[in-house]
Formats: sequence, structure tokens, C-alpha cells
Amino acid sequence: MKRLFIALTATILTQNVAAQFHTLNMPQVSPRVQETQRLGITEITLDYGSPALRNRNVWNDVIPQGGDPIPWRAGANMATTIEFSTDVQIEGKPLKAGKYGFHIIPDNDIYTLLFAHNFDQWGSYYLDIEKDISLKVTVNPETCTNSEQLDFEFLNRTENSMVVGLEWGEKRIPFKVEVDLNKTVVESLRSELRGINTYHWQAWNDAALWCLNHNTNIDEALQWVNRSINGGYNGFAADKNLTNLSTKIQLLKKLNKAKEMENTISEAKNLDVTAYEANGFSRFLLQNGFYQDALDYCNIALIKNPDTWFLQLNRGISQYFLKDKKASLKDLTKVIKGAPEQFHSRLKEIMVEIENGTYKLPQQS
Repeated sequence: MKRLFIALTATILTQNVAAQFHTLNMPQVSPRVQETQRLGITEITLDYGSPALRNRNVWNDVIPQGGDPIPWRAGANMATTIEFSTDVQIEGKPLKAGKYGFHIIPDNDIYTLLFAHNFDQWGSYYLDIEKDISLKVTVNPETCTNSEQLDFEFLNRTENSMVVGLEWGEKRIPFKVEVDLNKTVVESLRSELRGINTYHWQAWNDAALWCLNHNTNIDEALQWVNRSINGGYNGFAADKNLTNLSTKIQLLKKLNKAKEMENTISEAKNLDVTAYEANGFSRFLLQNGFYQDALDYCNIALIKNPDTWFLQLNRGISQYFLKDKKASLKDLTKVIKGAPEQFHSRLKEIMVEIENGTYKLPQQS
């Protein structure tokens, strides 16, 4: 009898151990999904269980309504989490950078979304709505294409906003996420320029150019582009070139620093560059309305690169904007003779437009 008891005990223990340490890789009924999307420089990361409809009327029969007995976990198994790498706004309300449990209380056509700083929990069973909630917003549901598996979609993207939508069945629960793009990017640039990027003139220039293009932080952007041109201590990592000088010219123009801008244009004119680089800079001068500077620069570049058709073209366009149509057409005639045949059709169109006074510079991309 004693031996039988020992044998039965050993069998039960073996079964329990086997059950506890089962490591088979099996399909999950509600597979865990992790996905990250980027908004500006803000990373938005979702982690959720993705259950299937399986012929159920989930919005009426499965998901708890009105928070009774508890809010819905917005997924399956462990609570759904959403993480923001910077401060954001949810439906116009501020939410600090961090990781949050995401829960929903459906109530007819009003859905209350809960962002809980207590995110590490099973479902919503231990959620304390009075103590755990960092943000509460309400939204209205939408219809969508039927989705068998619960998932999240990222919709209506702009540079600084997107809509995150939980979709299951034919219902979507959307909420708008916005970032203060200028604030987050400028703060990030300041931080990154203190690291390995401090050794690269391109990084300083690109940071300045981003501020220029977004019309923000212009004074500091000028400091950054000067660092790109002149380098750090004792000129370390300095690289004066047409790229960063062009950025500086535009910043000085925006800051109405005319004299310093003229000096910078003169610096650029005196650089020893290739014909293709000269073409790019002369086009830059034209696009920014510096027609006399463009003409002067093309004349200098053509001394070094005589009969270069694209420099002659830019010179002709400069003359057109300086109201010297005769000289412009003369240059265009030379251009057509020297340019590859595949450009002749457009060049002839330009001649007609200049003759008619209707020529316009191509829009910058």
C-alpha cells in the first residue's frame, strides 16, 4: 500500500512538473502584437493581445458595457499598453511621455478611453479608476471594414498628428495623437549635437536647415550653421562649402541681416567648385531672388568652365529676370547648340516663354 501511494504521488508530481514546464511552440488564440509607429521623432508603441471574432457579437455580448463590472482591456490577456517617447496630446489633452495601460469603457455611442500609469497588470481586473488614471478622454466610434482580428491602425497622418484606431469587427474606436513638433525636434537636436554628431558638419547644417524650413529657433539655427562652417574649438571639423553657406544665406535673409548675407554670398562665390556645384548654387541664387548675384556668379563660373551649357542657361535666366531679354535670348541660342538633344524641346519652350515674358522658375521640391 505504501509503495502504491509513493507511485501515485510520483505520477501526480511528474504530471504537475510537466504541465508547469511545457515549452511547446503552439499557436495562440489571441496572439500578442507589438508595433511601433513614428510621429515626427516621437515613437508610439502598442503592445496588445489580438483576439478573433469567431462568429461572436463582441461589442454587445463580450465587451463589458458601462464599465460594469470592469473597463475593457482593449485586447486580450495582459492589459494593452501604449508608450510615447515624448510628451503628446490625446484628443487635445496633454499626456506626459511614458508607458500607459490602455482601457476602454463603452457606453452606447460614447467611449471613454483610460490611460493608466499602472500598466503592468492582467486585463483590467485590478485597475483603480480613482488612483491609476493619468488621462481620460471620450470619443465616438466609427464604422470600418470588417476586421476578424482586433488590431490598431494609424490613420490621417500629418507632420505632427495621426489618428490611432482600435478596429474589431466593423467598429473603430479612434483617438487623435498630436505632438509639438518644433519643441520635440529642437530639444532632440540640441541633445544629439552634444554627442557623436558634434564631429560632423552635415549634422550642424541639417539641424539648422530643419529649423529654417519649419520657421522655428532661427537665432540658434544660425549658431548651428556657423558651427558647421567654422567648426568647433580651434576650427575642429570645419567645412565651409556651398551647402552650409546656402543655409546660412537663407537664415540671414529671414533675420533681415542684409550686410552679413551679402558677405556670405561673396564667400560662396569665391569657393573653388566644380561646374555641377556651380550650377546648383546659381540655381539657388535664382530661386531666392538674387538675380544679380546669380548673373555675377555664372560669369565667374563660365571663366573656369567655358561653354558649359547649363551655366549659360542660368546666366540667360538671370538676364531675363534683370529685364535684359535680348542678352537672355542670345545665351539661350548658345545653350541649345551646346546642350544634349534630349533637352532641346524644353529649352525651346523656355525661349518662347522668355520671348513672351511668361517664364517662371520651377517650384522647389
